[in-house]
Amino acid sequence: MSSKNKNSKTGIKAIFILEIIGRPKEHLTQTLEKIIESISQEKGVKLIEKKINEPVELKNNKDFYGTFAEVEVEVEEILQIAILMFKYMPANIEIIEPELIALSNNGWNDILNELARRLHAYDEMARVLQIQTAKLQKELKEHGFEIKDSKLVKKDDSENKEKTEKE
Repeated sequence: MSSKNKNSKTGIKAIFILEIIGRPKEHLTQTLEKIIESISQEKGVKLIEKKINEPVELKNNKDFYGTFAEVEVEVEEILQIAILMFKYMPANIEIIEPELIALSNNGWNDILNELARRLHAYDEMARVLQIQTAKLQKELKEHGFEIKDSKLVKKDDSENKEKTEKE
């Protein structure tokens, strides 16, 4: 049995809020345009409406800008919403219709298996990054470097600096 929504002739409508920060200011709008274009090209996704807001400078980070887009889409199955969520990582998702979405156990299986697949992939990436970080730190140490206060310093320099500061 399919997980297609049988309560609505038009499918499932949702609004995604996509947030982005960075620089230069002009790049943010272009990037959101590309992301929205990618969303509209996804299988089974119909772009209904989009609104990209003007980038504004961040208060605590001068020369960095932030903006967001509101993207309304229509899909046939709730699984497509889950896939879009994992692929594009929106800040917020609001399903606007239908009010009630009933799923068969196969529908839930599809969603939960997609969730498990993505979580396993993220876990694998995190493990690889941990191993690479440990390897790099070991190599740095072997070459007389260390990371202090998020800065790379030569061990001899930091020891000499500490001795000088104590004298």
